[in-house]
Amino acid sequence: MTAGTEPTTTQRPAIERPEIHDTGLLRQSLTIVRRNLIHIKRMPEMLLDVTIQPVMFVLLFAFVFGGSIAVQGSAEGYREWLLAGIMGQTIAFASFIVAVGLTSDIDKGIVDRMRSLPINPAAVLVGRSISSLMHSSIGIVIMSLTGLLIGWRIRDGILEAALAYLLLLLWGFAMIWLGILVGSSMRSVEAVNGLMFATMFPITFLANTFAPAENMPTALRAVAEWNPLSSLVQAVRELWGNTPPVGSDAALPLQHPVLSTIIWTVGLTAILAPLALRAFQRRTAT
Repeated sequence: MTAGTEPTTTQRPAIERPEIHDTGLLRQSLTIVRRNLIHIKRMPEMLLDVTIQPVMFVLLFAFVFGGSIAVQGSAEGYREWLLAGIMGQTIAFASFIVAVGLTSDIDKGIVDRMRSLPINPAAVLVGRSISSLMHSSIGIVIMSLTGLLIGWRIRDGILEAALAYLLLLLWGFAMIWLGILVGSSMRSVEAVNGLMFATMFPITFLANTFAPAENMPTALRAVAEWNPLSSLVQAVRELWGNTPPVGSDAALPLQHPVLSTIIWTVGLTAILAPLALRAFQRRTAT
């Protein structure tokens, strides 16, 4: 280097921050759905609760307990009458799936990472809800195929059958909000498991899911007939043509099961959704 000359410096181009585009709530939610489905693909044992477990319930109740439980008006007897109850129980357990999955994501910091991204906070719940409904729908399809093998049939029209499946999905939507509420309130997956087993199993058994409510003691019959799950199951059975309408001595919700199911679903959603959103915001804000 000669005297009087100055070293030259190379100017590096400035690193530009990538432009962030608003992708919208729907696209963000579908991305989270895809993430949840990939999680299931990598851990297929997560499907046991909507594949093996419902089939076990169908076969055990149909062939072990079916001979001891008499039902009236079903062409194939208890086996055909049973299927709607198993489906009602399985779709009610959608709350279990959401609660466990949401609690796990919060504990692992996944929700915090998502909140650090430029996405709508509601996308986390919407994506979890959609993937949960898809998860439960797998169980409905598998149980339908299992039911065909044991004698179950849809004996009314296509529109009535479609309405029955729609009611199951609507009920699953209401149960998702219960799952979000529990998952946001509990501090561990173990706590969620304990609470959900202690509440959901009595609710699903103290109904007309596995045995006719009219054969229960008076007090239990009243509880079972006013159980929202009983309205759903009775509506599905009637729409599929698997049982005749109940008598005039039954509780009012069972005399109008389709309307009662819609009212129960809307009412539960209206109550649970605000509570769930508040619990989720409080849990993730800390």
